Amino acid sequence: MALREDSWEDELQGQFSLLSATSFEVKEESEDTHGSSNTGILDLSDEVFILILRRLDPTSLLRVGSTCRTLFRVCSCNSLWTKHFQTSFGVPFATATCSISAKSAFRLVFMWRTLFRNLHCNRSLQEKLFAEIPFPPHKYWVQWLVLEETVPLPSVRLPCTDIESLWGIEKEVLEGKVQEKDEDEGRMLKFEWKELYALALEHHGSIAKVFQHVLNQQSNDHCELEAMFSQYSQCRFQWLFTYWLFRQPVPFDRQLRAIYLQWQKHSKRKVVSWGGTLCDIRYLASLHHITSDYWRGKLAQGDETVGIQTVGNYFSMCKSLVAWILGRDWGRLKSKKVYEDTLEGVYLLLRREMQETLVEHERFWQVAKVQMTRVCTLEETAVNYVNWKMIETLPYYKLYMVSGNMVYLDHVQGFLHRKRLVHDWFFMKENTWVRQLLPGDLYPLLEFDTKISQDDDLIKYYESEMEP
Repeated sequence: MALREDSWEDELQGQFSLLSATSFEVKEESEDTHGSSNTGILDLSDEVFILILRRLDPTSLLRVGSTCRTLFRVCSCNSLWTKHFQTSFGVPFATATCSISAKSAFRLVFMWRTLFRNLHCNRSLQEKLFAEIPFPPHKYWVQWLVLEETVPLPSVRLPCTDIESLWGIEKEVLEGKVQEKDEDEGRMLKFEWKELYALALEHHGSIAKVFQHVLNQQSNDHCELEAMFSQYSQCRFQWLFTYWLFRQPVPFDRQLRAIYLQWQKHSKRKVVSWGGTLCDIRYLASLHHITSDYWRGKLAQGDETVGIQTVGNYFSMCKSLVAWILGRDWGRLKSKKVYEDTLEGVYLLLRREMQETLVEHERFWQVAKVQMTRVCTLEETAVNYVNWKMIETLPYYKLYMVSGNMVYLDHVQGFLHRKRLVHDWFFMKENTWVRQLLPGDLYPLLEFDTKISQDDDLIKYYESEMEP
């Protein structure tokens, strides 16, 4: 039942409705034993249950606790969540001196840490933290910022009493620090966030006691944090993809846009607003299989951070592939077709792997080279562009690309051989009457040795007519 270590954290984001002991509803335990007197798992003692449940990760623990009241009670045990608290945050949890349960503490800190870790792409949280600059944010959010060593905000300016209560630092320690006068607030102190973190750590003696102080200071109302986390859980893939696509450094931003749209069919009207307020992000995500999968949360078992790394590695491979193709003495049609089919093959081969774990650039490039070799073999088999566009609709085409099995290539060659026979039959002198009956749009498809130059007016016609 335990999940892999690199996936439970993201699974947990969908399980927070199960974390609140006060608002939890579980399935009614059935009183009907179906006439059986055999003892079941619910007859085990709590001690035995805990020994078993200690082997589960947080997500699995929540799932077990959602089955019935008995298991919910046991799965809420402090000893279980104390272990997960220390494992997840690297901080021991002091059950005896903390005013909230280990499970509630895990829930709150997990939500905050997830939000703060993704602050760069979370505009809603940015507005909460940065709206009052140069003044600090609302005290509720300052309470959580106390836990962070590095805070991307200007110097904190607060009354001495607020700093005492929020950071738990005694008044004597604050004496002699930078002070300002305020008519309404009285004496104000000005600190760098990192300096306050160091003072709090020195005063409390350990990071564990800083956590304990912050959790004890928290009120029972966490609606803002819960609402923010719920919004993030629903939109995290879209937010992180948007940030990745439009917030690259200037030179890399141009390169990414060029590679993203390279030889890709797209609407110029929708692309012209790239990065702007009216930009259709969903449309841009739909241009590639991998970005479409990421948008829907299908990469890396729903881990948005690992998933976007895979997306970045994929387009890094695309950049290498474009550079290699443009270095060949190929025409526009062949370059575009080899690129498209190579990426299609890479996606087909690595789709399941991408859904499970991180795929590195080297892995993408290794598969791309194999796929490019197979695509070039199919191009040589097709003889010309018209045949090439036709055979790509065959099931054997993709089967050969994915497997490299020569049997499927033989099937493709057999199809082309039959087309050659049909072509030769149509062009026999005694079959002139058949050619006269053919519709104009069908006749070019029966040609076998048609050659198309890169500037031929028939290019657009063939691409539209042969589209699968």
